[in-house]
Amino acid sequence: MTIRVLLVDDQPLLRTGFRFILEAEPDVTVVGEAGDGAMAMDQSRALMPDVVLMDVRMPGTDGIEATRRIVREAAPSAHVPKVLVLTTFDLDEYIVEALRAGASGFLLKDVPPDELVQAIRVVAAGDAIVAPSVTRRLLDRFATRLPSAHRQATPTRLDRLTERELEVLGLIAKGMSNAEIAARLVVSETTVKTHVGNVLTKLGLRDRVQAVVLAYETGLIVPGAFS
Repeated sequence: MTIRVLLVDDQPLLRTGFRFILEAEPDVTVVGEAGDGAMAMDQSRALMPDVVLMDVRMPGTDGIEATRRIVREAAPSAHVPKVLVLTTFDLDEYIVEALRAGASGFLLKDVPPDELVQAIRVVAAGDAIVAPSVTRRLLDRFATRLPSAHRQATPTRLDRLTERELEVLGLIAKGMSNAEIAARLVVSETTVKTHVGNVLTKLGLRDRVQAVVLAYETGLIVPGAFS
């Protein structure tokens, strides 16, 4: 299957660089480019890409709002583009808002070419590219400064989970892989995958990234407190 990618960045040079990298791959094709969020939304509707590589800081409609609209507008249809957000990390403190808006993960703008390609493949396959440990560190750094973090906690939402599912959610939020969770709980990896699937379904979440964010927002995990 060829992965159709839409490049969104207000810097033409960066778009050219990403295009050069991606079009060297046999299973990836760049179907379009956009220089701002508004154009990205138009291009997404017209071209129906599998993955949108989305910059955060752009003139006019920024990447966060564009991500929110692209995911929301496509949700009723069978084809929902996966959004990979680009960030400089040190500057884009509201990257978590992009994850909450529906992005499937984030990449640093200086990501090595092979990691960029692999990230696109992973996201296109339906998984989240942000490693749980990276998400954890990001949230640790910025959670207390995000306007919506902790202030809109809804712990009762977690009442839908069994005690074991709640435990699994906490371990996901601490950055553990399925294999590490299985070792911690002394169960099979298949059992862990089942629990993870149940957690996502019961909470109406798309992937592990959203699960980590929810764990922070509900106070299940407190920034800086890991064991």
